Amino acid sequence: MSETEQFMLSFHFPARRKKPRLMEDTELGAHTVASHGVKVARFHLHDWIMLILLGALELVFYVVDPFDRFVGKDMMADLKYPLKSSTTVPFWAVPIIAVLFPCLVFVAIYFRRRDVYDLHHAILGILYSVLVSGMVTDAVKDAVGRPRPDFFWRCFPDGKEVYDSVTTRAICHGLKGMIKDGHKSFPSGHASWSFAGLGFFSWYLAGKIQAFDRRGHIAKLCLVFLPPLVACMVSISLVNDYLHHWGDVFAGGLLGIVVGSCCYLQFYPPPHHIHGWGTHAYLQVSTETRNGGRTWRTRGNTSESEVGLGTRNGSCEDEGGDASTAEDMDAAGMRDMLPEERV
Repeated sequence: MSETEQFMLSFHFPARRKKPRLMEDTELGAHTVASHGVKVARFHLHDWIMLILLGALELVFYVVDPFDRFVGKDMMADLKYPLKSSTTVPFWAVPIIAVLFPCLVFVAIYFRRRDVYDLHHAILGILYSVLVSGMVTDAVKDAVGRPRPDFFWRCFPDGKEVYDSVTTRAICHGLKGMIKDGHKSFPSGHASWSFAGLGFFSWYLAGKIQAFDRRGHIAKLCLVFLPPLVACMVSISLVNDYLHHWGDVFAGGLLGIVVGSCCYLQFYPPPHHIHGWGTHAYLQVSTETRNGGRTWRTRGNTSESEVGLGTRNGSCEDEGGDASTAEDMDAAGMRDMLPEERV
């Protein structure tokens, strides 16, 4: 082949530039619980303290008496659904399904990858998801005081109705605890916890299996959609057990999926990102390791997203004050890297 033909081929079919694959370049197993566990825990100490406070606040909202909403005689027609002695999915099973099982998966992935950042952030993130959604759910329950579909039998367990002669307000003579719980219909705690924990878990799986890598492997979505399906079935069981109205379940599920998504994105890039399989912290530490301890920073009014894309307003500064331009970042293969605090 002549030199002219070779030149023309290179012009029409330029050499394909390989995208940086941090997982291949960085030695896995360098950040374990033994080597970096204490360091990571200390860095996030304030997050764990706040988590404990959230748990305490959740207990306070749980024991507080809800708003004693007016329930009149004409309203009882919609609140006479059967009072069941047991539920399809008991409350104690929800933490097992939405928190414990995902955490076991997190631990299994840790033993494979030996990445303490992933293990720590996954556990911390899912705990924040369920506790924040649970706290908000119980706070709204107490403020609204909506009666459950089976409120009639909680109020009148013997079936003998008693109403105020003037206001027609129901004068309940059932057990105080049953009546109190009967005013906690909106929103559903089962639904918010399930969608918060399993919603976070679904995002996590999507990132780990790179479900949105644009390669067309749509079968991966079956695994991604499985946790939300389980959460949906748990929520539907509450309607079937006459513990919640459909609006309670919808509101609780929406609250849970929003909180779970926000908590996930605090620690991980979106699943469609080229490095969506790792945490922000792991990617940052790996970046600094590959570049001799340098940290990516910005100059001027450049946004964080612009630095991650390697724009010309970004710079790379080390401890000695040396700076390199955005072209150096691109040459180092860090165009798609997201910056984060140094851990």
